[in-house]
Amino acid sequence: MLQIGIFGATGRVGKLLINEILSEKKCQLSSVYVRNELQYNIPSKTLVTNDMFAFIAANQVIIDFSSPEATQLLLESILQSNLDSKDIPALVIGTTGLNNMQQELLDRTSSIARVLYASNMSFGIAVLEKIVALLSREWRDSEIEITESHHKYKRDAPSGTALSLAKNVLQARNLNEQHLKFGRQGFALREKDEIGVLSVRAGDVVGKHTVGFYGDGEYLELTHTATSRVTFAKGALNAAFWVINQSNGLYSMSDMFEV
Repeated sequence: MLQIGIFGATGRVGKLLINEILSEKKCQLSSVYVRNELQYNIPSKTLVTNDMFAFIAANQVIIDFSSPEATQLLLESILQSNLDSKDIPALVIGTTGLNNMQQELLDRTSSIARVLYASNMSFGIAVLEKIVALLSREWRDSEIEITESHHKYKRDAPSGTALSLAKNVLQARNLNEQHLKFGRQGFALREKDEIGVLSVRAGDVVGKHTVGFYGDGEYLELTHTATSRVTFAKGALNAAFWVINQSNGLYSMSDMFEV
């Protein structure tokens, strides 16, 4: 039975993850890392701790939906741990808003552990990324705009998913990040190869991402809408079952689904 620990258990997705694990017969909630007291009940045999190294050692897989600062602490602690390589847990990380240094920590950790990182854990986004890359290559003269909408409490903008979609566009067209245009104001005549990225923050929107391809006389808009955070919890749990069987390295949801 797969032993899974939750890092970020008090967050929006954390409690959903715990519910998914408790209802799944192929895994067990082995440990929960908390800085403060949990506000809901979990099985008595589950380790609840604020000792990072005890938490790391208690799990085969750690699922992390926390904050960039907390994810950084987790990665640094794994790199500093004295565990044998075979005892280092696999990681499924869905934290968004990581900076370049934190992304580098991901890369370093993946040299000694199995790490699956995704800004969005849904199957639909994994498929959308592949389609976006294909259209970006095949419809070369189309102009591309990416719009993302989230609830008013989301801290990072643009969303990690929007940035991941933009990265697929840039790679498909051999462009760099200087071609990204984040919002527009004043005189904003569109430049050649410009990729627009716009963020909306309002209400209780779980997540909506639209990638539009605009040509002369026609356009195509592809939209993915998440209607419940449960889809992220289910996707992360599926990722845990998948990544535990991989070699050390950094993986994405596209690797998992082979789409």
